[in-house]
Amino acid sequence: MSVYEKIGGEAAVDAAVDIFYQKVLKDDRISAFFDSVDMVAQRAKQKAFLTMAFGGPNRYTGKGMRAVHKRMNLTEEHFDAVAECLIGTLTELDVAQEHINEIVDIALSVKDDVLNR
Repeated sequence: MSVYEKIGGEAAVDAAVDIFYQKVLKDDRISAFFDSVDMVAQRAKQKAFLTMAFGGPNRYTGKGMRAVHKRMNLTEEHFDAVAECLIGTLTELDVAQEHINEIVDIALSVKDDVLNR
């Protein structure tokens, strides 16, 4: 069973992305990256990406992680802030710790691409 199925499928990903961006936009370490971003489109892209990354239906048509983040000059602090927002979101949604661990592993698997290392 995929992480996507374990956490509740589409409804769970939709709820997680919405709560996640509420947290991100309040976090002074990373909120500025989204000042000029169409958040409706961003949420839709993120939902499609996470659905695919978590093993659900692949409807993601965006760029790869390295290309998307290439010119952002992200640091470990930025990555950690996003991870904290994600973990906080999953905890708030009462996702089981074992599933949070799986999701963190997925996030860590793209860390070098996000940080363009």
